[in-house]
Amino acid sequence: QVHLVESGGGWVETGGSLKLSCTASGTIVSMYAMGWYRQTPENQRELVARIRITGHTDYADSVKGRFNISREKSRNTVYLQMNNLKADDTAVYYCNAVIRGNTYWGQGTQVTVSS
Repeated sequence: QVHLVESGGGWVETGGSLKLSCTASGTIVSMYAMGWYRQTPENQRELVARIRITGHTDYADSVKGRFNISREKSRNTVYLQMNNLKADDTAVYYCNAVIRGNTYWGQGTQVTVSS
């Protein structure tokens, strides 16, 4: 069983910054990737950023140059530094982990950017 615990969401003005963190606990064997997705009531859940076991990172085009994903492998933790936030970044952000072919999700954390 794997649990993902997120923190760091909140409210910020346009142009501001927030940092999300996610820690995985439980049976962590052969972690393939950890990352962040986001979802609004109008849209499907979409990939924001992901870091693979190799260190390779993927970003949504809309966040490139503004968001940065990093990790602490020893703590099974990933971070998402979000800078220059825009109103369109408002969403529930979900931590995601792929471990041995299984996908796990955190409970979600709300990010609200006020213009």
